[in-house]
Amino acid sequence: MMAEPLNAALDAAIEKQVANGVTKPKVVYLTPQVRPMTDAGIRELAAEDGLVFLCGRYEGIDERLIEARVDLEVSIGDYVLSGGELAAMVIIDATVRLLPGVLGDGQSAVEDSFSPTRDGLLDHPHYTRPEVWNGVAVPATLMSGDHAKIDAWRRKEALKRTTERRADLLEGKSWGKQDLKLLDEIGQEQQQGSKK
Repeated sequence: MMAEPLNAALDAAIEKQVANGVTKPKVVYLTPQVRPMTDAGIRELAAEDGLVFLCGRYEGIDERLIEARVDLEVSIGDYVLSGGELAAMVIIDATVRLLPGVLGDGQSAVEDSFSPTRDGLLDHPHYTRPEVWNGVAVPATLMSGDHAKIDAWRRKEALKRTTERRADLLEGKSWGKQDLKLLDEIGQEQQQGSKK
């Protein structure tokens, strides 16, 4: 894509944001050529004063414009789309949901997979009513009303799910005694399950 029309479009988008009180919006270019975005990166974007997304099409954008105007290059994965518009929508959705007042319950984003409050682990399984559906019951611990046991169950299940699905997220982490105990239990349970 040609530099001059995109440069004018960036000027107009930035001017509009500045007119609405944004000091200096960050220009974000969507490209598959950088490391994919993480939860931490999304949280950084959510803290920005303003963002302008630059979306390429087919073969991309004139490199001179990227060098002159782009503050940050972002990818949503190691694959190529026809254009950056869908990638921008993904980043916008992931970012906006972290802003105060967007979600009905502000704790929702705090307790999601990858969240710092979860130590970057995947979220635990969730259950709804009825208590038994399709012959499968909600785990008894969740119905107990014992909040300490429920919290322990959730932590163990988050560790278990992360171990099974995304063990790479556990690498390099330092664990407390309780988590080490839970990880040991999970390992023993997995060994017993593989023997069956």
